[in-house]
Amino acid sequence: MSKDKIGLFSLTALVLSSMIGSGIFSLPQNMAEVAGAQALIIGWLITGVGIIFLGLSFFFLSRLKPELEGGVYPYAREGFGDLAGGLTAWGYWLCTAIGSVGYLVVAFEGIGTFVDSETNVIFGQGNTPWAIFGASVIVWLVHILITQGIREAAAVNLIATIVKTLPLFLFIGLALWYFSPDQFSQDFAGESLNRPVLDQIKSTMLITLWVFVGVEGASILSAHAKKKTDVGLATLLGILITLVLYVTITVLSLGILPREVIAQLPNPSMAAILEQLIGTSGKIIITFCLIVSVLASYMSWTMFSSEIPYQAAKTAVFPAILARKNQRNARIGGLWMTNLAIQFSLLLVLFTGKGYTVLIQISTAMILVPYVLVGTYLLKIALQQGAAWYIQFTGLMASLYGLWIVYAAGLDYLLLSFLLYLPGIAVFIYARYQHQGRLYFHHSEKIWLVAISLLFIWASYYSLTTFEWG
Repeated sequence: MSKDKIGLFSLTALVLSSMIGSGIFSLPQNMAEVAGAQALIIGWLITGVGIIFLGLSFFFLSRLKPELEGGVYPYAREGFGDLAGGLTAWGYWLCTAIGSVGYLVVAFEGIGTFVDSETNVIFGQGNTPWAIFGASVIVWLVHILITQGIREAAAVNLIATIVKTLPLFLFIGLALWYFSPDQFSQDFAGESLNRPVLDQIKSTMLITLWVFVGVEGASILSAHAKKKTDVGLATLLGILITLVLYVTITVLSLGILPREVIAQLPNPSMAAILEQLIGTSGKIIITFCLIVSVLASYMSWTMFSSEIPYQAAKTAVFPAILARKNQRNARIGGLWMTNLAIQFSLLLVLFTGKGYTVLIQISTAMILVPYVLVGTYLLKIALQQGAAWYIQFTGLMASLYGLWIVYAAGLDYLLLSFLLYLPGIAVFIYARYQHQGRLYFHHSEKIWLVAISLLFIWASYYSLTTFEWG
């Protein structure tokens, strides 16, 4: 029914909320540390073109295949088979569940800046017992909210997204007012870094490849959209708004303070820059915005995480219990699976420290592979259906961009991700037996199962002998 559906504004807010988390508040320092203004602009231009092609892939797929609901999972399954779909669903779900914990840690670290003192540390870096307790409360409050219906949760997210983006536009407005062309043109080529411009560009792209993770948000929740055509449009709107925010914030910052000064600022560096412009209130505004931002992002990712297991179970790739939903159409099976995993991960944060940080880096590499599959699936069906040349070209460019970000993210983390894929294979095998009453695999599936098992052995050896876990 339409009353349970999400409109264009809420879908766009979900895309924005999933992409704009905590990273944007540190981008000025992150960029200034590795590049001058010239390389920064070129890096954003290349990344912008790549991410727009990826967004266009979701846009065209939502029109060519409107019956496919759930985003990256059904595209992988439809294009490359049940096993590819199952591993995509597992990798995506695991990444979103583990990665969501980072938002909670950052939120309570931000709260700590208001309530902690040198003699009384309550939340610290977001990993103290009190911080983990507070984060756990948030987990289950969001759980209750989502069980009331995806439309209600999306409405709350829309409000939070508006609240968290207003200070960003305030920052941009003030930066435009105080912008100095002379300051911006100083060290334009980043000569003080003593690095070639091409190296600087590559360094910026290693940062920018992560900031658009979440672009698929609207397609993940396509089953809840009032109009299927809104899915692709919300994706493109979300990308364009986010791209404008990222580019203007990082570029304008270089017209306020020298690059080398910004490079030395503590993060979130946006707070320090705004403090330079309007005093202490600037730091307070940005810190508050950071807290709201990461909590809104957490809610978005929790909705995505609960949707993927539901879609996979509905098509017999995940166990049937995960296809359960309540009277309000909330994906209750996937939601419980997600929040139990998040609660367990919070305990890992409390007891393991740096080891958990590495786990996040490994799992995040798993979310990039589906982007390659989205581009290649569009290219495949565009060729099969004889679609217009620009749709075929979009699929090709999105595939190449997807391959680039997987490579740039680090092949060592991609290899180690096979340590986390093996439990996903166990889930897939169990679901296959549950739904078919027997274990039967196609010849290609057998080959892939053997290949993944060998990669698991290689990854295990690499993790024990070569990789530094911190």
